[in-house]
Amino acid sequence: MLFLVISTPHPSRPEDVKDARLKFRQWIDDLKLKKKVICFYPRVGRGSVVIFDVASNDELHDIMTQWLNIVPVSFDIYPLVTT
Repeated sequence: MLFLVISTPHPSRPEDVKDARLKFRQWIDDLKLKKKVICFYPRVGRGSVVIFDVASNDELHDIMTQWLNIVPVSFDIYPLVTT
């Protein structure tokens, strides 16, 4: 199952989230190695666009929960259809 996720981080000073951003990038890189992330793009300014390939909605929920534990964000989630 493919999902497009667009994140918008909560406003904070860049210095306050520097460590969290580094941890987030390591976490995303790990998901890329596991083939759970198809692509990842940082947005101009703040935020990210990610396409996840997961087996179920529960797996996506677990990934979103992990993401929120690293960086507080809000998500726009769009299911995608493969052709």
